[in-house]
Amino acid sequence: MKKLAFILSFILILTGLQAQSEIKFDKTNHNFGKIKKGINKSVVFNFTNTGAKPAVIEFAQAECGCTTPEYKQNPVLKGQKGNIKVTYTAPFSGVFKKNVTVKFAGIKTPIELTIEGEVILK
Repeated sequence: MKKLAFILSFILILTGLQAQSEIKFDKTNHNFGKIKKGINKSVVFNFTNTGAKPAVIEFAQAECGCTTPEYKQNPVLKGQKGNIKVTYTAPFSGVFKKNVTVKFAGIKTPIELTIEGEVILK
């Protein structure tokens, strides 16, 4: 019975990893370095759909109002590329690290994109 439970758990983990691997981001983290307070900085995160089904972004949600994700909701076909542009408004001075949660239709586990850097006074 324990062996059966272990095998089923292993299969579920592999299935989850397989679904996660249908979207391949070129990078999931970007460091802006030092930026001036009040200046908007953007980065584009590119991804490729390696799955058999079209990939559609259900949502991309930033953890605060100072970070804005932009994306198209058009399906990205197998082998094609898509992207998400993330803009940071640099409202306060100091070190920052912000996450954007990206959820694709049909994939249970969202993907975290991270931007970071240091805002300096003008």
